[in-house]
Amino acid sequence: MEEYKIPAQTRIGHVHLKVSDLQKSLDFYCGLLGFDKMLMYGGQAAFISAGGYHHHIGLNTWHSKGASPAPEYAPGLYHTAILYPERKDLAAILQRLIDAKYPITGASDHGVSEAIYLDDPDGNGVELYWDRPRDKWPKDENGDMTMFTQRLDLEGLLAELN
Repeated sequence: MEEYKIPAQTRIGHVHLKVSDLQKSLDFYCGLLGFDKMLMYGGQAAFISAGGYHHHIGLNTWHSKGASPAPEYAPGLYHTAILYPERKDLAAILQRLIDAKYPITGASDHGVSEAIYLDDPDGNGVELYWDRPRDKWPKDENGDMTMFTQRLDLEGLLAELN
């Protein structure tokens, strides 16, 4: 069989999450993170987005209403990554999380990006990040992209707001 390459313009369009309490999830994703509620599907599902897209995230209770979070050490979704357009946008959501006293589980500089990690009300991992411009990505001696995980300078990030 001939090798297949997915088209370079391909993007992941949305993620659909099973949640235990639709309102708690809406409070988190819309109330805290600022997504827009685009459509409710009865009282069982909601479709939310940024910028008027039909949906970036689907939330449903079809198979999970009232259920406990999935075990940490079981197969499943590790995290949903939400890409912010600019560093100052990541700084703004970090400040919002701090002001809301929402628990942050990690913050990393990966060379190619800077990321803040947290969990939604159902324990689903959420990464909030921005990508550095491609010409700033770290490269090895052969010119190949490299990544790392270092402590994110939160004070430096928040300075973007001044």
